[in-house]
Amino acid sequence: MRERDPILVVDDSTSTLEVIRRNLDSQGYRVFTATSVPEAIQRLETADVALVITDLRMPKIGGLDLIRHIRANYADTGVIMITGFASVDSAVSAMREGAEDYLAKPFTDEELQASVARTLEQIRARRAAKSDRRDEPASLPFGIIGNSPAMHHVYRSISKAAATSATVLITGESGTGKELVARAVHYESARAAAPFVAVNCAAIPESLVESELFGHTKGAFTGASTTRAGFFVTADGGTIFLDEIAELAAPTQAKLLRILEDGEVRLVGSDRPRTVDARVIAATNKDLAGLVSKSAFREDLFFRLHVLTIELPPLRERGDDVLLLIHHFIAKFAEPRAGLVPRLTDRALRALQNYHWPGNVRELQNVIQRVLVMSDDDSIDVSDLPSIMRFAIPRERDLQRTLADVERDYIRDVLASVDGNKTRAAEILGIDRKTLREKLNQALG
Repeated sequence: MRERDPILVVDDSTSTLEVIRRNLDSQGYRVFTATSVPEAIQRLETADVALVITDLRMPKIGGLDLIRHIRANYADTGVIMITGFASVDSAVSAMREGAEDYLAKPFTDEELQASVARTLEQIRARRAAKSDRRDEPASLPFGIIGNSPAMHHVYRSISKAAATSATVLITGESGTGKELVARAVHYESARAAAPFVAVNCAAIPESLVESELFGHTKGAFTGASTTRAGFFVTADGGTIFLDEIAELAAPTQAKLLRILEDGEVRLVGSDRPRTVDARVIAATNKDLAGLVSKSAFREDLFFRLHVLTIELPPLRERGDDVLLLIHHFIAKFAEPRAGLVPRLTDRALRALQNYHWPGNVRELQNVIQRVLVMSDDDSIDVSDLPSIMRFAIPRERDLQRTLADVERDYIRDVLASVDGNKTRAAEILGIDRKTLREKLNQALG
């Protein structure tokens, strides 16, 4: 770090700004000044500032909020807090939010110069420091990462389900790991040596779903050049996992009910049923009971599926499991890297812990993979995380915008938070995918 690296001084007192500016200018530093936090933010956006010296108490937005903004958006910028209202609490608050040093007014020229030199040296050392690789935590039951009380309840449910051949319904928000739990039930059961066949019901076109699930005979329809076994026949003796079961159309629901009742599959185009022994594990992120009440899902099929239920908790309700998962994904995605594995700073870990994770474990995995790929340093700070996870001082609202403009921007923010996954975005927004597509088309139009 060079002596001429710029320093930004923020204080609502112009006389204080001038005194500090002259002092630091005499030492060879390049100094900018700002009389408010919004003005300081504008300067940070346009200049590569090495150090910010900010007053604690200022009108409207204070120095602590400025520190939070800097720590969340400018990882390599140091901070010194100054105040005429010195107290232990204010000093502790400043240091907790990420200030490197704290000065009580009035301070001497020598005290200021020493603090600036010391802080710049800390930043220099922090940039040069090498972090040790964090060890990956030991795998927990069934290969699932999680040690919270909610997850131990899930483990007990898996053990009970694995001991029987009853149908299982797994519920939970998108991204909570329903397929991982289904695999755990299968591989802990007596069917472990037989096939586990996972089927995403929502990903199969409605015109092909019966053929894919139950198979078809040669010539059953245009393009059926050979007889093909469906997923149920493939899973004979093992387990078939039907993810997003609520997406099945009514005719397919009726055929699935018949299989659950008598264990027979009828290939499309065939008059002869075929007996199969495939355990069914279904999963959904929707309220099946609510769909039944609206006649959108067969009641008799619901009761056939609802024999054993495993409900997965959202990530936001799993406490310190977030940290276990972070370290697990760092170890997983850092393997191809050469050299040291980047370490997450304490601030970055706090930001990840405090985020609400609408996309749950899948979203966390995507975030860790992305920051590791994009990181060029040996540490990852809040500024390296997606913007939605950073603290930011809100800008003044533009009350001249139309409701359609506000809605469009919010939809775009939600899509960005889930990496463009329209299904998950629609769930968060509380609308169906068709409505989301219509709104996106209107925005583009």
